[in-house]
Amino acid sequence: MTDVLLEIRRSLEAPRAAEARVAQLVAAGPEIVAASTITEIARASGASQATVARYCQSLGYGGYRDFRLAVVEALSREGAARDHFHIDDAEIDPTDTTAETVAKVVFQEVQALRALGEQLDVAAVDRVVEALLGARRVELYGAGASGLAALDLFQKLSRVRFAVGCSSDVHQTLAQVALLEPGDVAIGFTHSGATHETLDVLAAARAAGATTVAVTNGSGTSVDEHADVVLTTQVRESLFRAGAMVSRTAQLAIVDILFVRVVQKSFDTSADALRRTYEAVAPHRPAR
Repeated sequence: MTDVLLEIRRSLEAPRAAEARVAQLVAAGPEIVAASTITEIARASGASQATVARYCQSLGYGGYRDFRLAVVEALSREGAARDHFHIDDAEIDPTDTTAETVAKVVFQEVQALRALGEQLDVAAVDRVVEALLGARRVELYGAGASGLAALDLFQKLSRVRFAVGCSSDVHQTLAQVALLEPGDVAIGFTHSGATHETLDVLAAARAAGATTVAVTNGSGTSVDEHADVVLTTQVRESLFRAGAMVSRTAQLAIVDILFVRVVQKSFDTSADALRRTYEAVAPHRPAR
């Protein structure tokens, strides 16, 4: 199940002008869908009913009725969540108080994790875990903030004896993935799904015969062409919170999920490695 409100925002990239007008109207305020018939949406957007129907179908719905129902349900869920955090609007505004800002930031973080829990493809997770467990070598890459998620997975896997590499230098990463072999794994983190450096890394890893994995926001992005397995987040950005913030929360959750499943599947050896690495740094921790 995809996040219809996220798909509405993505639909602003609709290639045809008529559908773009529908996308702009709906994205400006999805509430209009809940309150309008297809005839009213067509009139308000200056498009035909057939164009509105095609727009709904482009988002994966059978027609306007199914699309409208999905929007109503999504708005209802989000409204209940806003009530829980005592906020009227999830968008952060320059005039918000500190208390309002805290509530909105936490709300958006929670929403990102809720969507991930509901929509992450567990079969895809299992495929990645099995590939990791069978890999001779693992290479990780992410540009910008996505690199933080890659680095976190590097730190975790290295603690359980994985031969794993991670570099913020794309030239270094490209050189490393060129040496991968069939059975090895390359994982690229890219919120947009279109970061050129990450696409190049995955393309080079695939050419070397490695299994390629993408961690990205939603499906249907450029990275899909270069990944054997795609793990998707469902993050909706706000004006003051670029993808580099809330997307990182969802990416790190995927990192934790992968690591926990790896440890569960290799518990006998992983538990010993975790104990030994914990004890190695214990003297550097302050006594409680």
